[in-house]
Amino acid sequence: MNERVTAAMHATPDGEAELSLVVRLPWEDVARLGQEAGRLASQMKRPVTLDEAVSHRLRSRPAAAAHAKPTETPAAAPVSTLPRLSGTA
Repeated sequence: MNERVTAAMHATPDGEAELSLVVRLPWEDVARLGQEAGRLASQMKRPVTLDEAVSHRLRSRPAAAAHAKPTETPAAAPVSTLPRLSGTA
């Protein structure tokens, strides 16, 4: 991976941070973002930019990595199955 990533971040007056970056997307993803912007614009009754649609989508949906395995909580082993330490009762 020899791609260079450049990002700029600064604090905003409302106490949040703004991160600016460049992302390369296939046209299909850009079209989906346009559809998302259209839905958001109809809800908000005003024009919406793709930037605003992306920000809204990131804030309103739980982050889920498509490549990650579902997390499972391991069952606690009963004390009786734990190995005994040598030299103790």
